[in-house]
Amino acid sequence: MKINMLSTIIKEGTKVAHQKVEAVIVRKIKAIQTEADYVTLLKGFYAYFKAVEDNTNPFIDETVLPDKDNRRNSSYILNDIITLGGNIEQLPQAHPPKVTNTLEALSSLYVLEGSIMGGPYIVQLLQKNGITKGFSFFEGYGEASAVMWNGFTTVLNAHGAEETDHNQAVAVANDTFYQFGEVFN
Repeated sequence: MKINMLSTIIKEGTKVAHQKVEAVIVRKIKAIQTEADYVTLLKGFYAYFKAVEDNTNPFIDETVLPDKDNRRNSSYILNDIITLGGNIEQLPQAHPPKVTNTLEALSSLYVLEGSIMGGPYIVQLLQKNGITKGFSFFEGYGEASAVMWNGFTTVLNAHGAEETDHNQAVAVANDTFYQFGEVFN
């Protein structure tokens, strides 16, 4: 009997949303010509990541995600904005999905944590356009990225062991992707 892990189910169930959001963000990144353009992009990331974090924090603490304090979060984005001489005034609207429990919160965080894997690609695109600093967020966990991702998916899979919860988890992850894309439209 094959057991379907929730992380795999979410990955499969969010392919379309993931591709749509990725296309929007990649277009924005490729259009960056100045540090000010990059700050504008980072403001969108900051607004959304902060909103999702504020939304999920009541359900996620160190008992759920033991390395929570070591994970990449909106403070890294803020640091990059400041490094580039920007501020967080006039942020775009960001509407995180509604979460009502730990599994929904983890499903929403799946999208944020998963964005780490594209970080090195984003840094390369930015460097091709002459951006030379403000990468603490997109550098992610460096060499430890795979270990951190595996740690996160292990927690997600443990909380999502009940098959009856899978559809709601996928729905929250899809909503997280779509709402993220709306920040940049």
